[in-house]
Amino acid sequence: MNDDLLALADELYALPLDRFTPDRDARAKAAKGDRELVAAIKALRKPSVAAWVVNLLVRRDAAQVEQVLAVGAALREAQEGMDGAELRVLTRQRRQVTSAVTGQARALALEEGVRVTQSVADEVEATLTAAMVDADAARAVRSGLLVRSLTATGVDAVDVSAAVALPDALGFAASPTAAETPAPPELHVVPGDEAARKREQAEEALAEAEAAVTEAAGELETSRTAVEELQARSLQLQSEIDELKRKLAALESDAEETDEELAEAEEAHGEAEAAHTHAVRDRDAALATLATLD
Repeated sequence: MNDDLLALADELYALPLDRFTPDRDARAKAAKGDRELVAAIKALRKPSVAAWVVNLLVRRDAAQVEQVLAVGAALREAQEGMDGAELRVLTRQRRQVTSAVTGQARALALEEGVRVTQSVADEVEATLTAAMVDADAARAVRSGLLVRSLTATGVDAVDVSAAVALPDALGFAASPTAAETPAPPELHVVPGDEAARKREQAEEALAEAEAAVTEAAGELETSRTAVEELQARSLQLQSEIDELKRKLAALESDAEETDEELAEAEEAHGEAEAAHTHAVRDRDAALATLATLD
């Protein structure tokens, strides 16, 4: 079943993002005679937008992705023994490569009608970076079966187990696909169809604009929530700082008072010590005088 499931997953994850769920459910329904296969198909998760973009890039521009992964493997070997300056140069070069390939991925997504926001592009670039610095991440990207983006710290190994659709994805290579050829334009225009065509184009443009507004509104709400949370955190921290300053001022005042009391106590101790010495001397003198009278 593994090979069949991999082949089916390869087809599903090559689909446009909005077709994934209905096609997956249709495939599961068609396999109703095999309960195990049905359950495995239904368990296939819809990819995030960033994961879908990377999967698209792998299938539509496999040669470029392989070059990126090959460069990443070479850089992983080369960075051993490098000093800090050389590593900074290496990091900058790696960033330039991933940024350029991310731009290509955004262009491919746009051809498919998907507008990639900057936040999604950042996830795509982070995934490509992870594939360059980590061998398992490279295998996950090459599979074309990503369900979420990847990140790499550069220190710990990347955990790819939850980022791919199937455990067998590692070691699997996605099948390349080509862009769908658009239908040829109508050569004969019936009177009245031109106006309908223009109206349809305007409606499509409006729908795209409304979708962009909805997406932008979602990002705006997310950023507003982040700002509000950080503002609340900032106020909390400032309050804690003010409280610590108050406690510090009180402690400094207590310390000053203690220092004054210590000085007075030391002075009294000195005076008591001098009095004790004088009393001992007088006693010894008295004892000496008494001894002469015997």
